[in-house]
Amino acid sequence: MNMINMREKLKIKIGEEFKPSPQFKKLYYIYLLLAIIFGILWWYIPVLLLIPFEVKVGITISILAILIFIAYWIPKYYETIVYKLTENEIVWRRGVWFKKTGVVPYNRITNIDIVQGPISRMLGIATLKIQTAGYSGQARPEIKIEGIEQFEELRELIMEFVKGKKACSS
Repeated sequence: MNMINMREKLKIKIGEEFKPSPQFKKLYYIYLLLAIIFGILWWYIPVLLLIPFEVKVGITISILAILIFIAYWIPKYYETIVYKLTENEIVWRRGVWFKKTGVVPYNRITNIDIVQGPISRMLGIATLKIQTAGYSGQARPEIKIEGIEQFEELRELIMEFVKGKKACSS
């Protein structure tokens, strides 16, 4: 498949911003639900049965405030995530309160891993973890393109740019 066909299939235009799939928000809400079930309910239910009413109210209000805050934060965070492929680099931006922006030139990319857990697989999305020459050997990728539905095609498109840039620079 050539680059033009990949771009048409992906609906990603060079120089234009794109966002993760809306399924990415759903993934975060599922993570929140799992955190409630496995991180809170196992100790919260016995607490409700054993402690005085005033303490129950304080704990319940605190937990609800945190959960409401997280539920409010998820769509706000999603709205800030933006990626852009240019002829020479990948540009990314995200962050509700602490804004982060990065630029990854294609000629520094060494490999792209596709990561898809069971819930992501169920939702049909994956994350592309992109390593660069400066970050090789580290546990963290330089950039993660998260919540992508057509992740194989996007990986191939980026790799075509990587191969093209390396061929030009040698």
